[in-house]
Amino acid sequence: MFKYWFLAGLLMLLTGCGQDALYRSDTFSIHPASVRQGVYTATVLSEDEIVSDYVSPDRDKDEIPAEKIHWRRTRSLDRYPEVLSNIPLVNAMTRMSLEELQLNIREDSTFMAGAKWTGVWTRDISYSILLSLAFLEPEISKKSLMTKVKDGRIIQDTGTGGSWPVSTDRMTWALAAWEIYTATGDLDWLRQVYPIIARSAAEDEAVAVNPKTGLFYGESSFLDWREQTYPRWMDPVDIYRSQCLGTNAVHYQTLRILASMADILGEKPDEYLNRANKIKKAVNTHLWSDSRGWYGQFLYGRHYQSLSEKPEALGEALSLLFGIADESRSRSILENMPVGSFGIPCIYPQIPHIPPYHNNGIWPFVVAYWTWAAADMGHIPHVEHGMASIYRAAALFGTNKENFVAKTGDYIGTEINSDRQLWSVAGNLAMVYRVLAGIRLDEKALTFKPVIPPGYGDTLRIINFPYRKALLDIEIFGTGTEIHSIELDGNPLTEAQIPETVTGFHHITIHLANKQKASEPINTAPWHAHPDTPILRYEKKTILWEPLPGTEFYEVFVNGSKKGETTDCFYKILDQNHFTEYQVRAVDKKGWTSFLSEPLTVIPGSKSLTVDVSGDDIQRDYRGYKG
Repeated sequence: MFKYWFLAGLLMLLTGCGQDALYRSDTFSIHPASVRQGVYTATVLSEDEIVSDYVSPDRDKDEIPAEKIHWRRTRSLDRYPEVLSNIPLVNAMTRMSLEELQLNIREDSTFMAGAKWTGVWTRDISYSILLSLAFLEPEISKKSLMTKVKDGRIIQDTGTGGSWPVSTDRMTWALAAWEIYTATGDLDWLRQVYPIIARSAAEDEAVAVNPKTGLFYGESSFLDWREQTYPRWMDPVDIYRSQCLGTNAVHYQTLRILASMADILGEKPDEYLNRANKIKKAVNTHLWSDSRGWYGQFLYGRHYQSLSEKPEALGEALSLLFGIADESRSRSILENMPVGSFGIPCIYPQIPHIPPYHNNGIWPFVVAYWTWAAADMGHIPHVEHGMASIYRAAALFGTNKENFVAKTGDYIGTEINSDRQLWSVAGNLAMVYRVLAGIRLDEKALTFKPVIPPGYGDTLRIINFPYRKALLDIEIFGTGTEIHSIELDGNPLTEAQIPETVTGFHHITIHLANKQKASEPINTAPWHAHPDTPILRYEKKTILWEPLPGTEFYEVFVNGSKKGETTDCFYKILDQNHFTEYQVRAVDKKGWTSFLSEPLTVIPGSKSLTVDVSGDDIQRDYRGYKG
């Protein structure tokens, strides 16, 4: 059967049909059986073999031989659902990713993070399980998650300043644990993980919530290499005090999951839902930027905080997927978010003088979440761009790399990189399961929301897809975002859902209406770095800073609020009667701003008290103070 489908695809190519690109830009193009970038081509020789003549322009010619990249499948894939498309590239990408998934299973039946990273990491496995591994490898997923539990708590194993509580995105564990339940219906698993998630969430809430804003403190989820996404003046304390988009999205969804778990287990869900709704309101109140049309990456500062209006792709995607953004804001984000030639970068614009990794970096798993979110909204242009980004890199490089440089699209040049990175593998597989087939899981049903762009063939089949106590043979005909009809074993369904009570083998047939939602074109933005961050000093009632290249003017902030603009490199202080924090940021000709400078505090002499650190000169008591 598979050979017939694959040969049909090749015949279509050889007879002159289907030669149009699935995606084309100024830098590369995706075709049914090839990827082309300049003089380089990756060619699908069969569903189990890809050859690429890509050579990194930045390679070390003395150490890296300029040989052709060649992937040929060597492992059986019988344990997984079989994906059959009349687009050879889709078939080969899926099979390469399934083989790499197997290679990422350790001897102890847990997931390693990638070829270079043999450990089990909380956020890596969690984001991967949510993308696609919950239904492809549920038992390996369970065991991997349980290795990241100690004393009944989820382990925060990476992050700034000793990790927890500077970082609290360990709660991605909850997202993965819930997805395993929705895929398997395993009540014993639900009973096991519920108290772990509840205890961890309660601890985070006790130490990491800003009582004024209602947002969780701490580092951006996954973006945990300090100067890669934060101004260099921010130390671990400053990063802890920041309040970011991605991690708050994770905490919001965790509380919603706890409510669903509590309901199933006969406990009261209302308190969890109330707390979740407070976070949702806080995100929309404090992190939304009306001027940009997306959520800013974080609040930051010292005594007074301001919004960094730079977008952060993973956080934006999670805000769409989890329903933090309403319909209007979701459309605004999809319309305005800057995406690069090779994919959506982690942040935009880039930070000057910082090497590529999170900064000036594209991570395929982030692209996968963004593409999934776009598919949820039926936005075909973003889906085409996202799938092209993932397939270009995997086909040309012959593996699912951890990341690549946003400016060049090359895998050489980032600070650290690895082959067969687990979440990149899971993201590649999500293109079939989450996007093309549109599989969505919750506690009550499996729902289909397929999005098949024109050119991606008119037939997709997934054989032996596991859902709880059932095996499903899924066939989808046509293209677009609108379902015309759906049948279960030949019987029409009124909704595109399969109830969680289904058992045994069933055949599902979906016909799409060959229609797609009207969508605004994507905001393809050229690579850009914003100005450097000013460094302030104080002399004779004046704030001073050095001129910065590429700056049109400077904005002055007083106690967290913008007070004025200047083309000078100084700001006169007229009132010195109060404790005041001053910050400055540079603005370039495109309107992009630097980070705000490190706050400079001015304290009037009459308001200050100097105390010898030894305490020997303290001669009087202060009301309300002991020690």
